Amino acid sequence: MAFLPVPGSQLTAGVGRADAIDDAIPTAVRALLEELWSAGVAAYIVGGSLRDVVLGRTPADWDLASDALPERVVELIPGAVYENTFGTVGIRRDDTIFDITTFRTDHDYADFRRPHHVEFGDSIDLDLARRDFTVNAMAWGAQPGEPPAFVDPYDGLADAGGRILRAVGEPRQRFEEDALRMVRAVRLATTLGFAIEAATLAGIEARAELVVHLSGERIAAELHKLLGAPAPSVGLRLLSDTGLLRSISPELAAQRGIPQNKVVGEDLWDHTVRSVDAVSAAKPVVRLAALVHDIGKPGTFADGRFVGHDVVGAEMAGAFLDRLHEPRAVRDRIVELVRHHMFSYEPNWSDAAVRRFIAKMAAIGPGMLEELLELREGDNVGSGLPARAGRLDELRARVAAELAAEVVLDRGRLAVDGTDLMSDLGLPQGPLLGRILDQLLDAVIADPALNERPTLLLLAQGMLTEDR
Repeated sequence: MAFLPVPGSQLTAGVGRADAIDDAIPTAVRALLEELWSAGVAAYIVGGSLRDVVLGRTPADWDLASDALPERVVELIPGAVYENTFGTVGIRRDDTIFDITTFRTDHDYADFRRPHHVEFGDSIDLDLARRDFTVNAMAWGAQPGEPPAFVDPYDGLADAGGRILRAVGEPRQRFEEDALRMVRAVRLATTLGFAIEAATLAGIEARAELVVHLSGERIAAELHKLLGAPAPSVGLRLLSDTGLLRSISPELAAQRGIPQNKVVGEDLWDHTVRSVDAVSAAKPVVRLAALVHDIGKPGTFADGRFVGHDVVGAEMAGAFLDRLHEPRAVRDRIVELVRHHMFSYEPNWSDAAVRRFIAKMAAIGPGMLEELLELREGDNVGSGLPARAGRLDELRARVAAELAAEVVLDRGRLAVDGTDLMSDLGLPQGPLLGRILDQLLDAVIADPALNERPTLLLLAQGMLTEDR
């Protein structure tokens, strides 16, 4: 399927708009629209789906709007599920996800997050009037018995062509209705490569404090998408410059103005956003860790130093991620990455020291060591250094050599286990048993040749005698 980008297409020229979009609509989407049209229902493609079509992007899912009430859509479409009280019906066909929402007009936004109630309507024009940005306020579809038409009351097509993000109507009003729209503006500008129109940007700056009313989950969803952009620094700087960051994370906002003595003319916040950009977008956990890896620095800054910022930062990062309601596994991994990111490798490390380093990271979780090295590479670039500074290539090579030798790094690969110690040495189950197994593991990490059953039993017997 070929999508038609705005520049140079019929859409930009304003000629044959409906035909050009029609050619870009997948068969499954067109089939669903025709089911609704044939039932006497008005139905349109709207929102980000249509925006992506005119930009030449492939929509991740498809947003449709209809004049049919949710109950009627459920009756008409097999497998449709009424998802919420805001008029959205969900449909999944093969690998395509559809959301069909009844035309609506929102009322009584009193908490800057969501309408207190929704009034359904029968007009696509009124439905588009309640949307956030002009590029999301276009529609393509038809009223019953009419040919498909392109509906663009706010010149969203022109803004898409000019790569401009502009609020529908008065920006402050839009953002007071739902404060998340300000964070979404920054995210869309970052992921789409758009500029935020001046009045819209001013509206964000004027109402940025309203973001404190948003749930952590909603902020996290936008932040994850922003961090997935090719250059998340664009959005992170926008969050800071507009004042949104102060509401999302006062701890990160406090990095502005803190000297770093790394890249001339740049402060701690510059270092952070450089570090985030330097981590691959394919590593979302490490990118999020890069965002918070120095979150403890402002609070530990004294005499040009940041003593203990890694330990303090780990606790602060955990609290921030808790506010975002990040999954426990993600939260805990990032906390450990922050806690250990100041490791310092030296060429005089013994092989045993390398094995202990590997075992320590492996005990935290699979993949921890590689993620820690990737975070250090991002930190290096953020400091104006080559990514592999600090002899990281040498460390990686030594780690690879130890792993290739299949060295013992955990209890599971010891030549004895707890059952052996209980049966051969009469050890009872309990803390002492675990302590001796840990001591045996440490001995084998130091000297892999010790990993033989008779040797370990002899060592354990000596440890037992010393313990008593």
